[in-house]
Amino acid sequence: MASAASAPPTPATPGNLKRIVAASLIGTTIEWYDFFLYGSAAALVFNKLFFPDSDPLVGTLLSFLTYAVGFAARPLGALVFGHYGDRLGRKKLLVLSLLLMGGATFAIGLLPTHATVGSAAPVLLTALRLVQGFALGGEWGGAVLLVSEHGDARRRGFWASWPQTGAPAGQLLATGVLSLLTAVLSDSAFTSWGWRIPFLLSGVLVMVGLWIRLSVDESPVFKQALAQAEARKAERGADAEKLPIVSVLRHHWRDVLIAMGARMAENISYYVITAFILVYATTAADVSKQTALNAVLIASAVHFAVIPLWGALSDRIGRRPVYLLGAAGIGLWMFPFFSLIDTGSFGNLILAITVGLVLHGAMYAPQAAFFAEMFATRMRYSGASIGAQFASVAAGAPAPLIATALLDDYDSSTPIALYVIAAAVLTLIAVGVAKETRDRDLADVDSAADAAPVTTETADARTV
Repeated sequence: MASAASAPPTPATPGNLKRIVAASLIGTTIEWYDFFLYGSAAALVFNKLFFPDSDPLVGTLLSFLTYAVGFAARPLGALVFGHYGDRLGRKKLLVLSLLLMGGATFAIGLLPTHATVGSAAPVLLTALRLVQGFALGGEWGGAVLLVSEHGDARRRGFWASWPQTGAPAGQLLATGVLSLLTAVLSDSAFTSWGWRIPFLLSGVLVMVGLWIRLSVDESPVFKQALAQAEARKAERGADAEKLPIVSVLRHHWRDVLIAMGARMAENISYYVITAFILVYATTAADVSKQTALNAVLIASAVHFAVIPLWGALSDRIGRRPVYLLGAAGIGLWMFPFFSLIDTGSFGNLILAITVGLVLHGAMYAPQAAFFAEMFATRMRYSGASIGAQFASVAAGAPAPLIATALLDDYDSSTPIALYVIAAAVLTLIAVGVAKETRDRDLADVDSAADAAPVTTETADARTV
């Protein structure tokens, strides 16, 4: 079909691409700040504020259970945001996700505690956590796609890794704010009112993020795909285009499973290293809360710095080799990781967490481009989001909960290390059977998937 609809999309200029990267990075940083702030607060104070009648470790378990509830809502967010993101565009849905996440986080800062309203407090906390999870389920796919689809295919791994740095940047910001407050406030003041400040700060951050995110253009690759879809609809009738989720499950089910498997080690290791470690270091290793937060803070800064480097390496040698290196490395590091923390030394704590996050970055950096390159444009938001967020229910959601329960049952780090190693094996298998995607052309918006049945082998053979 020779028409304007099939004209190649115009790549973003270097200046525009940098602005788009900045908008995605700032937005994801704010959303991850909101999400991780909850995880840190769950480890430090929520057990006392919302579950005060429980044994301290049981209270922490219950606190992490509300933390896990947020992950349960992420697949729903992936389905809803993926559907409308593939139909309406990436930008509109990214604005909505930022508003939902920021609003829920700000509201947590205003919540009454168990001492004020009793059992209603954890119920309200859980409801707001669900909103957070729903918003984050839609945020990730849109943010990485907006960058991936704006051009510069030769350096897609590098540019697409920048929204991924929003995770350590958000962790850095959340941990930094908490660390500052715990340093300047007494334990009683922090528990009484100080913990609310980081949550209320989210309202200011969201306004900044919205201002920047509203200034960017929609993906040219998506615009081209939308024009082609409208042309097909005019030719074949109103029912010609299938729902994105239907197309994903029909033509890309294998890619969804690969993405889910790839997420296991990446997701589980991250939450063990950054969230559970605040529990382990302060209880089993007798490290102060301030010391544990400072170690995570320093390691998160290094994590932020290495992610673009891993992304650039994936442009040179491929997504799979870098991802496999990270998965194997994180599995091998787990026993030394806990041994270093058990010493109680601040230097060893920093070394353990930093090396763990550097190895995590080898998986997380190429993930954005890797997942985007698996799916055709008009089902890419749905496919990438479903693969990533459905895995989070089995991976990141229960990780701190499982790790805390294992520590409670065995009073040893060995079962926790074996848990992460098992996840690493699953990821090695999933990525090992995947095909390399580095050379696929996102601008080649082939409509065959909408026109006729396509086997997995056919989908793999052509570019998406």
